[in-house]
Amino acid sequence: MKSILLPTDFSKNSVNAIEFAVELFSNQVCDFYILNVQKASSFISDDMMAVSSSATIYRTIVDAAKKSIDNIISKVESQYKNERHNFHSLIDYDNFTDAINQVSEKHEIDLIIMGTKGASGLEKALFGSNTVRVIKRCSKPILAIPDGCRFSDLTKIVFATTNLKPFVINELKVLKEFVDDNNAELSIIHIADKNHSTYKTFDNSVLYDTYFEEAKHDYIDSVSNDMFDEIHDYNIANDAKMLIVKNKKHSFLGRLFSKHGLETLAFKIDIPFLVLPTTD
Repeated sequence: MKSILLPTDFSKNSVNAIEFAVELFSNQVCDFYILNVQKASSFISDDMMAVSSSATIYRTIVDAAKKSIDNIISKVESQYKNERHNFHSLIDYDNFTDAINQVSEKHEIDLIIMGTKGASGLEKALFGSNTVRVIKRCSKPILAIPDGCRFSDLTKIVFATTNLKPFVINELKVLKEFVDDNNAELSIIHIADKNHSTYKTFDNSVLYDTYFEEAKHDYIDSVSNDMFDEIHDYNIANDAKMLIVKNKKHSFLGRLFSKHGLETLAFKIDIPFLVLPTTD
């Protein structure tokens, strides 16, 4: 049984990510934990100011959030009618990333699935920062679903790596599960930027040949520190359905999460984007 965490702010894109998750794991027994994280400061309005008791304010916020989650669950259960799936409603009153980490530990979460969305100005900057913060601070795999991306198939998966360290199979367990469960073609692209011949640094070929023996291997020598465009072009040329990277210190993922990378992550990647956690 899989335990999947689905954070939601009740926006269209977060609900889309929930529906994507339900379809993605349609053939597997799953516990889905739908989490909404609240902050008191977000709800101080003229109407709320009339309520004198902080306990009453808290109860009002929690009840409204729970009702919204229950509505999502009811709609999903009615639409998909999957007896393999169980849904749980969670409300937390905390820092967003702290709440995700606490829930992940308590419920032994296997995967977090989040929606991303387009925006502009300050909203874009805040959203990008929040997304990256979760990825950097969470010890679970995170699958980001672009706004409007509907589940169709995951028949072609791209794993982008710089091979800055030798891998063990446990670090790539989720990658292998996605490949096997979806009978997917796997392309491993070995990245080297203008400052590092990184795919020559460590030889992970034995691991790849043992566990991903049918994978296709390609090599990209980037002429700049910004490798996103080249990865993006590769995905388009190869009709990739999912991009997977390994989150580790000093990797090219950090450069993807530069000031420019924050925007590319949330607003230019138009296929599901899975980040495997660091084990450093």
